[in-house]
This record gives sequence, C-alpha cells and structure tokens, in this order.
Amino acid sequence: QVHLVESGGGLVQAGGSLRLSCAASGSDSGFSQMGWYRQVPGKPREWVASISRGGYPTYADSVKDRFTISRDNAKNTVYLQMSSLKPEDTAVYYCWTPYNFIEYWGEGTLVTVSS
Repeated sequence: QVHLVESGGGLVQAGGSLRLSCAASGSDSGFSQMGWYRQVPGKPREWVASISRGGYPTYADSVKDRFTISRDNAKNTVYLQMSSLKPEDTAVYYCWTPYNFIEYWGEGTLVTVSS
C-alpha cells in the first residue's frame, strides 16, 4: 500500500519562502514520477510541479522561476522549495505519485501566504 506524508506547510508573509517535504512508502522499487498539486476551496486541484526518477523537473507557468522541485530517491522523498511566495499561492498542497496505474495522494498540507 502506497502512503504519502507531507510536511512543511504553514503561514508565511508575501515574498517569503517555505519548503515542503513528502515521504513516500509502499514500493520496494521506488517511484517513477513524483509531484505536487494544490487546491483552493471551490476550485479544481491544480498541478504545480513534477519530477522524474532521473531528476527532470517540470513546472506550471504560475510557479516557474519561483518554485523548485527535487527528490531524494534513497529516501523516496520529494521536496518543493517555494520562494517569492504570493497570496495567490495560498492553498492546500498535495503530494502525488502514480504507481501501478493508480494515482496516490497525500492528505495535504496548508500553505497560507499573507499580504
């Protein structure tokens, strides 16, 4: 059973930084893609960034040049370093990974950016 646990959310002022972490378990062979989504109440979940097993990252245009995704394959952990945060980045951030044709999600961590 795949299990994802996020940490690192919180309250930060606009222009500040936060680092999210997500530890994955349940696979002896690790995970191919890992990534982050976010959701604001009343809106669809939005893709933020993802990274391949080999470390190739992709980003949504809204966070490009401000967020950096990285991973540690030995720890099955993915990170999201968020800088130059804006109030519109306020959301619940969810860790994501596809495994054996099933998508898995963490429970989410709240990021609040005050203006």
